[in-house]
Amino acid sequence: MAVMPGAERAGRGGRAGRRFHAVLLGLLGALALLAGCSDGGDAALPDGGSAQRARLLTAEQYRNSIAAVFGADIADSVLSPMPPLSRTAGLRANGAAAVGLTSDQLSQIQRSAAAIAAKVVDEMHRGFLLPCRPADAGAADAACAEVFLREAGRLLQRRPLADERLAALVAGAGRAAEETGEFYTGLALALEALLISPEFLFIADRSEPDPARPGGQRLDGYALASRLSFFLWNGPPDNALLEAAASGALHSEAGLRQAVERMLASSRLETGMRAFFDDMLAFDAFDSLAKDPVVYPRVTGSTLAQAREQTLRTIIDHLLVRDLDYRDLFTTRRTFLSPALAVVYGLPAQPGWTPHEFSENSPRIGLLTQVSFLAVHSHAVRSSPTRRGKALREELLCQKVPDPPPNVDFSALEENEHAKTARERLDAHNSNPSCAGCHLVTDPMGLALEHFDGAGQYRETENGAPLDTAGELDGVFYDGVEGLAEALRNHPKLPACLVDRVYAWGTGGPASPVHDRAALAWLEDRFAEGGYRLRGLLEALAMSPAFRTLRPAAEPVKLQHEPPPTAPARITEAQLALRDTGATR
Repeated sequence: MAVMPGAERAGRGGRAGRRFHAVLLGLLGALALLAGCSDGGDAALPDGGSAQRARLLTAEQYRNSIAAVFGADIADSVLSPMPPLSRTAGLRANGAAAVGLTSDQLSQIQRSAAAIAAKVVDEMHRGFLLPCRPADAGAADAACAEVFLREAGRLLQRRPLADERLAALVAGAGRAAEETGEFYTGLALALEALLISPEFLFIADRSEPDPARPGGQRLDGYALASRLSFFLWNGPPDNALLEAAASGALHSEAGLRQAVERMLASSRLETGMRAFFDDMLAFDAFDSLAKDPVVYPRVTGSTLAQAREQTLRTIIDHLLVRDLDYRDLFTTRRTFLSPALAVVYGLPAQPGWTPHEFSENSPRIGLLTQVSFLAVHSHAVRSSPTRRGKALREELLCQKVPDPPPNVDFSALEENEHAKTARERLDAHNSNPSCAGCHLVTDPMGLALEHFDGAGQYRETENGAPLDTAGELDGVFYDGVEGLAEALRNHPKLPACLVDRVYAWGTGGPASPVHDRAALAWLEDRFAEGGYRLRGLLEALAMSPAFRTLRPAAEPVKLQHEPPPTAPARITEAQLALRDTGATR
C-alpha cells in the first residue's frame, strides 16, 4: 500500500492489527451471506421472473470496472484480486453467485484497493482524474473530497451514494488528512473504502414492488442498469445508463428499448461477447495449456494464445460484424490468421492478422477444426477423441457427460501395442461395459476429428495407419469432419444450448429447469424466428419480462456489516476503509 509512508506503517501492529482482523472477519461473514443468496427456491410467480441473486465480480469484470472509471493504465497496473470461480452449468460466471471469500482473499482485495487508490491520487493521475484541487494540499478539504467521492462512488457502486454514506466517507477522508497532513492521502483512504465495499464487489439484484404485477417484484432501476451492462458489456453501466436508471426510463418499454439498442450498437458489445464465448468454450484452459515441444515444435505458448484469439475473432466477425446465423459458425470456412498460425495450418504467412477463407476441398470447416478447439481438448503429446467429443456435447449441446467411474482400468487402452490409431485403442477400451455407455456418446464425434493431431495440425495417417473418421451424431451418420460439421450445425440442441448459456450469462446464474423453462422456450422461438442471429437473441432477452422481473427469493438480498471495534488514536488504512461501511439493504 503506497499511500502511507513506510515509517507510519512501522508504528502499526499489535492492538491495531487484531482490530483489523476482527473487522475483516465481520466483513467476511457479511460477504459470505451475500454470496450465498442465489436461486429463489421452489416458489415462483405465475408469470415467471428470473432468480434474485448477488454475485461477485469476476476478475475480468473487476478489471473492466476500474478501467471504466479510472482508465486502463490504472486497471492494468494491479493484478485482479478476485478469486477463481468454479465452472457451474457450463459457465465460470455462474459460479460467481455461490463463491465464498476467505480472509486471505479479502486481504488481497484490500491491498489491491489501496494500490489503485494511491495511483488515482498520485501526481501523475490526479490532474485529470480529480475534478478539483484542495485549497491546501496539507489539510482536509471537505468540499473537494465530497465532489470527487460523490461521483466516484456513483460510478463504482453503480448507484448514487446515500447521503449518510457520503458524509461518513468525507469525514473519514478529513480525519485521515489531519492525521497525516496530506489531503490526497486522506482522499485515497476514502476511495479505498469504496473499492472494498460489497456494493462495489458484488452485483446485487436489489428489488422493488412491480406496479404491473401486484405482489410481484422487479429490479430497481440501478440494478436493472447493472444487469444490462454486465450482460452486454461485461462491465459497469456508463453515465447514460445510470441517468436512464435515475429518471425511471428503464422501466418503460420505450426507454428500455432505446437503452438496449444503444448498448447493442456500442463497441463495448464486442468486449462483452468475447468474454461470454471465451467462458462458454472453456478457453480459460488456455491459461495453463502447453504442448510437448519435442512432439509439436511449431506450437508454442504464443501460438496457442493466438489460436484462442483466432476463434474469438471468427465468432465476433460472424455474429456481430456480419450478423449471420449462429449455426453457420460450424460450417463457415472464413476466419483470421496470424503468421504463427499460418505455419500450423500449412499456409503462407502474412504480416499481422489477416482474413482468410479456406477452400471448399480443405478439411478446415467451422470452429471444430480450428486449432483452439482441437488443441485445448487434447493431451500434451497426442489427440483425444474422448475429450473432443465430450467438449462438443457439453459446451455446444449442453449435454452433461458423466464422469468416469473411480475404478476404471486404463491398461487395455494404454498397453495395446498393436493399436496404431485412436479408434483401435478406444475399441479395446469400449469393450468394458462400464465405460462403453459414456464413450458411445463422445467418441464417434471425436474420432471424426482424428485427421488433426493434438496440436490441431492436419495429418493423413497416425503411426503410418490410415484414419477412419466416419461416425454418428444422434442418428445422423457421416464419413468425416465435413459431415460432422453439418450434423452439428443442424442439431436442434445447438441453438437451444446457446439460448440456455446466454440466459444464464444475462441473469447471473444457471437457468432453473422448472422456473425458467417457459422463458427459455420463448427465447428459443424468438431466436429461430430471427434467423438464429446473436444480436436478436440478446435484444429479446434484455427486453423480456424475465430479465427485469424477479421471482421470490428464499432470503432477501442484503448486506449487514458488524460495527467495527473502537478505533485506536491513530487511523490506519484498513480501519478507515472498513469504518462506516455498515449499511443494510
